[in-house]
Amino acid sequence: MPRYLIERDLTGAGQLGAEDLRGISAKSCSVLRELGPEIQWVQSFVTDDKIYCVYIAANERLIREHAKRGGFPCNRVSEVRGVIDPTTAEQRQ
Repeated sequence: MPRYLIERDLTGAGQLGAEDLRGISAKSCSVLRELGPEIQWVQSFVTDDKIYCVYIAANERLIREHAKRGGFPCNRVSEVRGVIDPTTAEQRQ
């Protein structure tokens, strides 16, 4: 299934406490259970005013439906086309 990077604008995200983040996570997991096995949350990165999430999903529509049902912002959804890291430089064709 495709992997997606979701950008969520959330002013003050970096100031959210552990309890707030736990609540957001719980809501997300609840919605994911409703949507079924064609969508999976991998992880999220919290910055000062955004949350970047990595999801595996059958399509972008499921990503947006998750955000709608959860009440989460969903400012940009990008399908991941490839992954690189330091070991990429060492790979030979």
